[in-house]
Amino acid sequence: MRVAFVLCGALAREVIDIARRHGWNVSFYGVDAQAHMRPERIAPLVERKLRELIPRCDRVVVIYGDCGTGGALDDVLRRYNVPRIAGPHCYEMYAGAVFDAMMDEEPGTFFLTDFLLQGFDGLVWKGLGLDRFPELKETYFANYRRVVYLAQRGDDGLASKARAVAERLGLPLEIRHTGYGALETRLVTLMDEIADERYRPRISHESLIINHQSSIMSHES
Repeated sequence: MRVAFVLCGALAREVIDIARRHGWNVSFYGVDAQAHMRPERIAPLVERKLRELIPRCDRVVVIYGDCGTGGALDDVLRRYNVPRIAGPHCYEMYAGAVFDAMMDEEPGTFFLTDFLLQGFDGLVWKGLGLDRFPELKETYFANYRRVVYLAQRGDDGLASKARAVAERLGLPLEIRHTGYGALETRLVTLMDEIADERYRPRISHESLIINHQSSIMSHES
């Protein structure tokens, strides 16, 4: 069975490692993690991958949270009958039930992961324009009260980077070792079921119409 994973770039390294450890024969197709800076781009980018992959794959799995799309990503997946891993975003996937407890404890929590730490300057600092307008830091982070680093690996270098980021933001740091957490357990459960006929993807007439309309609007704009 030909199975394709459409991956959020922020989860790629972890998912590839999970797949190798479980011996899954899958192909990987990434979506640029920079799309998180403009969540309205996520669903169209994923849809483009689906239209490319469905004609030549038996199953397609999307490994993404909703990630600020406001349900638009799930609307796309429903039309193509493609499953995605459960969860609103990677922080909840890594932390599981503990995520809600942390947010109840302190809503003003700025989360970090291995991926965000490795690319913090490019993804966050430059992405928010703080390299050009450092004074905006006080506005962007005014309501944050702490930094929580959800660590996938026990990497001393990344822990040092987390301390440096917290210091730059002027916030206290907590490090919580989550491993791959619910990201792995949910993906394993999905892969155990993926051969079931209910996961067969499709390109429906509805999808073709919506995609055509989107192309027309794109050309008109």
